[in-house]
Parts: sequence; C-alpha cells; structure tokens
Amino acid sequence: MMARTRRSRRACSAGEWGRNRVRIFPDPKTGIFQIEWRENGRRLSRSLKHRDWARAKRQADQFAAGFIDAPNGKAEAEPEPLTLGRLFDIYGDEVTPTKRPQSRRRDWVAMTMLLKFFGRDRRPETLSQRDWDRFIRERRAGRVGTSGKPVGNRMIEWDLTLLMAVLNWAARSRDEQGRLLLDRNPLKGLRKPVEKNPTRVVLTEEEYQALLGVSQDVDWCFPVALVLAHETGHRIDAVRNLRWADIDLEGETVRWRAEHEKTGYEHTTPLTDEAVAALEEARRMNPGSSTGPVLPAPADPSQCLGRYLALRWWYRAVTLAGLEPKRGRGWHSLRRKFASDLMDLPLKVLCDLGGWKNAHTVLRCYQRADEGQLRKALDSRRRVRT
Repeated sequence: MMARTRRSRRACSAGEWGRNRVRIFPDPKTGIFQIEWRENGRRLSRSLKHRDWARAKRQADQFAAGFIDAPNGKAEAEPEPLTLGRLFDIYGDEVTPTKRPQSRRRDWVAMTMLLKFFGRDRRPETLSQRDWDRFIRERRAGRVGTSGKPVGNRMIEWDLTLLMAVLNWAARSRDEQGRLLLDRNPLKGLRKPVEKNPTRVVLTEEEYQALLGVSQDVDWCFPVALVLAHETGHRIDAVRNLRWADIDLEGETVRWRAEHEKTGYEHTTPLTDEAVAALEEARRMNPGSSTGPVLPAPADPSQCLGRYLALRWWYRAVTLAGLEPKRGRGWHSLRRKFASDLMDLPLKVLCDLGGWKNAHTVLRCYQRADEGQLRKALDSRRRVRT
C-alpha cells in the first residue's frame, strides 16, 4: 500500500489501521522527519535523521510493507504522558520543600484541592479558559475546598497562583532525557480574580497605647513582642523567631535572618530606645543562653514563641483593652502603622527599615494617609500659594 500524503504535505501515513500503520512527520523545531508506529499497544517513534521528503515517504512505504526493520536500530518508546498528578508530585518533591513551613503547608492543601477538582489523570496541556473560569466559579460558591464555605477573591488568587507557578515551572524544567516537562503553560495570560476592596486595617496610636496598657496582664513576652513589632515594623513571624545571637544591645541593632523573612534576604536595622528597653526587660525576665530565643515558648524555653499563641495573646489583649472587634486588625496592622507613621521618609529608607522588597508593595498595601496628614498637606499648599 502506497503512502497517502496529507493536504499540508507536512506528514504522511502508510499501512492499514490496526495492522501496520506508519506515520512520518517533521519535527516542528528542527524539520527532521520522524517515523511513528505502534507495537504491542505501545506507541514508538524514531528519528529518520534527514529532511528529504521523498526519501521519508519511501521509508514509510517500505517499513509498512515489512521490508525493513525499525530505522536506525532499536526504536525508542514514547515517554509516558505527563498528568497533573505526576506533575504535582514532582513539584511537591523538588520545589515545595525549599519554601517556608507555612508556604509548604499551603502548597499541600492547595495541590490536594486542585487535583481533586481537575483529576490526577488530567493532562496539564488540556487545561483551558473554561477550566479556569469553572474553578473560580465553584471555589467562590464553596463547592470546592475542605470548609465547604464560600471564599473571596483573595483565597482564589492564592490557589490559582500556585497552579500558575507549577505550570510555569514545568515549562522551564526538563526530564532526564532533556525534554521539557511541558511545552508551554496553557493558562498563561489568564487573569486571576483580585479583591477590589481588601481589608487593610492600620492600627491607630490610641489603639496601640490601649494594647500596651494591658499587655502586662497577658504575659511578660507579649509587651516585648508588641513593642518590637511596633518599633521595627517587621512581621510577627520575624519578631517571634529572634534569638539573642541576633541582638546587639551595645550597638543597638538587630539582625533579621533570611529564613524568617518573607522577602528571603538577611538584613540589619537599628533599634529605637523603646525597643532596646523592651529587650533589656526580656533579658531580665529570661536570663538564658546567649543563643536562646528572645521570646521563648512557655512549654519549651529552648523554642521560639509559636505563631498561634502570639495570635491568641493579641485577641486577649484586644478584649482586655475594651477595643471593639474589627476584621483585619491583627499583628499586621502594626506593620501598616509603621509604614504610615514614617510616610515622610524616602521610600528606599522605609523599605530597608521594614524589610520590604520593593516600594510598590509599600505604596499599594501598607501606607495610608490619615486625616491629619491630608490637612497638613493642604495647609502647606496654602502657604506656598500665599
């Protein structure tokens, strides 16, 4: 049976379906012709190592008729198709362990949910806009996830950010034979839902003073953590993981380790008098080793204060201070207060003090001018015009 050429003349086939079917086609990148056939239910392929169209057709006819064996020796089996389950397993083994503990836990939860929704056997290259929109719709309605409750755009954005990260990583990574795990990210360019009015509470000075007034009634560690978070502008995770080896009381500086910083880089910042006083009180209350934690865990003084206990202390102090409950007013509201209080500083200086990676994040998520600052700006304009 002679070869049948397709209309595009980019490929041809020979033989009969189910018996001796053979297909030849050019490699899309190199133009070198490939030959493909099935043997014992497996799809096999091999390079013909030339770009001669007439020669490739003759080889297809000869191979289909059984006159020649597999070209160029032993044939290579086509690799097993990549599924979402296998891709997530590879990513979970190679990339997720390099992240911070909280990010690792979030990865496992999100990957489990995504695999349950799309299916472990789903081919990643088949994902499309319809799958993207369907996930957003089902997740927002609460029909996807462990809680069974509707979620906002922020949670959906986190889930889709991980999916995009896995697909982008697969499009840049190769297997042991040098083949890309994924030719391209099929979802590239799709827009994630964004929270239009995110809750970003800035702690006021009055609220801070109220919390400071009742802080001693919570635990001796709480006022130290409160003052350090307020005076340094750093995240509570970075504050609670400080050790005495990071503190230089004589030089009045503190070193922030990369493993406890979201930005992932180590830096040193000066300490204010209030922060130094709080650290001296912590040293008096906990005269331990020079490498021990500044804020020790009550159950095990050799370990740093846990994040959930720090959160419980915050809510207890809010209750003791008689503050009205306000969604989003947690430890991070101190970081926003720090950025807003120092709004007059150059952004580069503020970023270095608070450990921000770029100024855009500060402007978009942290700084908020209060009424006094707005009136001061208008008064200065009036003086200039006068």
